[in-house]
Amino acid sequence: MNLHIEHRPERGRFQAVVEGRTCVADYRLADGVMTITHTEVPPPLEGRGIAAELVQALLAHARAQGLKVRPLCSYARAYMRRHPATTSLLA
Repeated sequence: MNLHIEHRPERGRFQAVVEGRTCVADYRLADGVMTITHTEVPPPLEGRGIAAELVQALLAHARAQGLKVRPLCSYARAYMRRHPATTSLLA
C-alpha cells in the first residue's frame, strides 16, 4: 500500500487518512528520544499494513534526525523485533 503519511509534530503524530478514516502513530519527544506511545488503525482497515507503514515513517524520521526510539506501544515493539535493522535506534 502506498500511503500519504503526514508528520504532525505539533500533535506528536504520524498519520494517514485511508477511506476517510485517520490512522495514527503517536509519540512524545524528550531529550533526543521519540517514545512511541500508540498506534491505531480503525478495525475496518486492519490487516493492510497501514500500521507498519506509519511505524516505518516514524523510525525513518527518528534515524534522519539522529533520535533514539523507545517503543512503549506493543505494536511498535513487535515491529522493531521483526525488523532487526531498527534495533540500532533503541534508546
